[in-house]
Amino acid sequence: MDTIKLGLKENWKQFSLLVIINAFVGGMVGLERSILPKIAEEEFHIAAKSAILSFIIVFGIVKAITNYYTGSLANKVGRKNLLVIGWLFAIPVPFILMHASNWNWIIAANILLGINQGLTWSSTVVMKIDLVGEKQRGFAMGLNEFAGYLSVAIVAFLTGWIAGEYGIRPYPFYIGIALSFLGFFASWFFIKDTKHHVAKESSSNNIPLLKNIFWDTTWKNKNLGSVTQAGLINNLNDGMVWGIFPILLAQKNFTLEQIGIITATYPAVWGLGQLVTGKMSDHFCKKDMLFVGMFLQGIALLIMPWAETLTHFVTLSVVLGWGTAMVYPTFLATVAENTNPIDRPKSLGIFRLWRDLGYAIGAILTGLIADALNINAAVIVIGALTLFSALVIQYRMKCKNNGSIKFWSWLTKKTKNNGTCTNYQLHKP
Repeated sequence: MDTIKLGLKENWKQFSLLVIINAFVGGMVGLERSILPKIAEEEFHIAAKSAILSFIIVFGIVKAITNYYTGSLANKVGRKNLLVIGWLFAIPVPFILMHASNWNWIIAANILLGINQGLTWSSTVVMKIDLVGEKQRGFAMGLNEFAGYLSVAIVAFLTGWIAGEYGIRPYPFYIGIALSFLGFFASWFFIKDTKHHVAKESSSNNIPLLKNIFWDTTWKNKNLGSVTQAGLINNLNDGMVWGIFPILLAQKNFTLEQIGIITATYPAVWGLGQLVTGKMSDHFCKKDMLFVGMFLQGIALLIMPWAETLTHFVTLSVVLGWGTAMVYPTFLATVAENTNPIDRPKSLGIFRLWRDLGYAIGAILTGLIADALNINAAVIVIGALTLFSALVIQYRMKCKNNGSIKFWSWLTKKTKNNGTCTNYQLHKP
């Protein structure tokens, strides 16, 4: 135990490997981001938006349930074992997407993809938090989510471009074959379990155990409950963007290549931005970070129905991506900050259960509104829900008394000093 040390610098080799593996994980989602709704319309002649979004509904529900069991089993089965098992479920996915003869096969692929994402992404999150300890969780989660969502963006762009040049199937999905095999073998041969790091942190941690982990994480604990509802709403609007945006953009006569650019911009800013926002969440009050991030998302979505040009959509995708970047690593760091290491995997699993149910709820809600009214109405409703979530954070959550900087005080001070922050420096609190 004495040889085990916590920290990013002390564990940089394993941490870097986990970052790379999470990039492979994100790439598997990017396979579908640009072109699956197009496949539904052109190859399977599915017109109803709720039917098209069925693949996201299934993906969200399966991933959410898998997240919960990943958190529950992490201490029993081992983080590495869950990671390797998760990659086994990924290997058939690109082959099914390439050769599916009807929409039911697409649904089956997304069941497997949901299990893969729940096991692998959750495992990498928990393992990185185990490795870095208390002081650099935000930065660690920023790096994790940066790798995952930048990969989503890159693969979404590549599949859109390949589909435009060579056809929707099978060529875009060859990327998935490479990702799934690389992820499986890298996890099997190079990743080490982090159970000893958990034991090391537990020996000095003084956060009390939660009385009822499920209900405390879901709502009862004000900080954990605020994060959980925001996570659900965040993925609710992401599910809408995933399923509806390609259709909305196609209706506005954008080409597949342009759709690829727009749908890649949002996760690219989201991914790259987390290199900054993850570090920010280690210094600023997490409540402020979450409020601003959800507020920006809501505003971008409410303006979206009036966008017309490529520039409009790219700009709004940047705002939406930055808002998401502010909240995503902060969600995970906040859950870690408010839980004992023993409770943490299960609490993270419960948070991710509700967060990824947002995909399913968002897809169902979006599909019903789009079919009953129109796509613009669906986007407006989702935008309004996102703003409401920001208000819940503002009025229910509290900043931890751990030396974190109040964002609004820092911003006011910075403005008064003509762009220089004299009293608030971004050093470790």
